[in-house]
Amino acid sequence: MNLILLAVPFFFLLIAAELLADRLRGVSTYRLADSLNSLSAGVLSQASGLLSKAIAVLGYAFAYEHLHLTELPDAPWVWVLAFVFYDFCYYWNHRLGHERNVLWASHVVHHQSEDYNLTTALRQTSTGFLLGWVFYLPMAVAGVPPLVFVTVAALNLLYQFWVHTRHVPKLGWFEWFFVSPSNHRVHHAQNPVYMDRNYGGVFILWDRLFGTFQEELDEHPVVFGVTVPLRSWNPLWANLQFYAQLWRDAVRAGSWWDRLRIWFMPTGWRPADVAARWPVEKPDLAAFRKFEVPLSRGQKLYAALQFASYVAGTSALLAVASQQGLGVLAGAWLWVAFGLYCIGAWLENRPFARALEALRLALNLPALLWAQQVGLVEAGGLPWALLAAWSLFSLAWLVWPRRAQPQMA
Repeated sequence: MNLILLAVPFFFLLIAAELLADRLRGVSTYRLADSLNSLSAGVLSQASGLLSKAIAVLGYAFAYEHLHLTELPDAPWVWVLAFVFYDFCYYWNHRLGHERNVLWASHVVHHQSEDYNLTTALRQTSTGFLLGWVFYLPMAVAGVPPLVFVTVAALNLLYQFWVHTRHVPKLGWFEWFFVSPSNHRVHHAQNPVYMDRNYGGVFILWDRLFGTFQEELDEHPVVFGVTVPLRSWNPLWANLQFYAQLWRDAVRAGSWWDRLRIWFMPTGWRPADVAARWPVEKPDLAAFRKFEVPLSRGQKLYAALQFASYVAGTSALLAVASQQGLGVLAGAWLWVAFGLYCIGAWLENRPFARALEALRLALNLPALLWAQQVGLVEAGGLPWALLAAWSLFSLAWLVWPRRAQPQMA
């Protein structure tokens, strides 16, 4: 049972409730492009997980089978202990994810949004499977069964959803023990006073114990985002940006030792010769401006509608993924990734965005034929009728006369 998939309708209901709270309070914590980019990163992460989660789950199961030191009973106290144990491991995974270059390259995706709302919670990495699983091996050695591990991992992630909001103030005594919206806002800040603090997933006690806790301060309003801004609505680039920076720095470094160690050095470390020749500019927070690309209401609505179709398609894919082979899942991932890339180009108002949209719509035809042949979509005329109607609607929108919009260079 996929708890995350079951929770998707509730995620969107709560996002709608937060938007209503915005309206009632006369504030604006959402921007459409930023929110769609966060949600796109989440959809891409779920699609990528179909290919990568086997590595983590099978790796954990293998470690449990061959290394566990105890046989734990199927009792309530085991589940409670595993839930706490998982959050302890998560703390160290999360902390080192901020403190080491190669781990930050994976985790940075979650922090790139310059807004802070419930869509930010769904902004997840697609590359966490590479090294993240290592931090949970102590649970396997301790004898936590794989089913318990997978379940408490999902519950931990579900808990973290609600803390990504600006509408909930400090919660008194609750702040001492649990991760809350207030102390997690600190975690998403790029203010120097808040940087690299509050790593817990459920329990903030780990931060208090290990010296990484920071309270939200009225005199320091939070500025959300990262010190090297993404400045893109492309979810693929969001996942690759910092890896690309590390690779460029490694190639440019004059020392082989620097080329190797840059990946494992503290986050932000760069070889001295590279930093001198190619400095990285960081924005002045006193004059900080969020990344924005001018778009008409029609362009925004079109992007939202197209994205909704990928949410529906990916949700359907997740529901049947367990019955599919790796090759089929890889093909489905390409469909999702290309579609989200096209939506990102549209949101950036790229000169080639409309031509790319026409190509995407055309490629949906062979994609549906392939999906029916491999059993992802039921055979028959109904899927073709729905695709034809959607394609005609989308093409009509593309060719409808429009006023010129400023384009991104």
